[in-house]
Amino acid sequence: QVQLVESGGGLVQAGGSLRLSCAASGRTFSNSRMGWFRQAPGREREFVAHISWSASLTYYTDSVKGRFTISRDNAKNTVYLQMNSLKPEDTAVYYCAAKTSGGSIYYTEGYDSWGQGTQVTVSS
Repeated sequence: QVQLVESGGGLVQAGGSLRLSCAASGRTFSNSRMGWFRQAPGREREFVAHISWSASLTYYTDSVKGRFTISRDNAKNTVYLQMNSLKPEDTAVYYCAAKTSGGSIYYTEGYDSWGQGTQVTVSS
């Protein structure tokens, strides 16, 4: 398994930016597809973005397309989520996750390892 630790969350005004980082340990990181999910209070955890092991493929939920960018640095065992033009509805705990097996990239069940999450709060 891959151990994951997120950082970079915080409080930001609407229209601002944050960059989340997810540091991974374990030998399988470079072979893992990585995802970001978020969970707002009272809501289910939802898919935000996904990146292939080589970074050649990326996927986003519609609500963040054009605003968020997922990237990874396999030499540093780190995946990033650059979030621009933040909105109050982006407020949530953000989780990174590693995927080493099959299954959908859009659902939590498709991922093997999870971080503890980092809080993002966007004020209006």
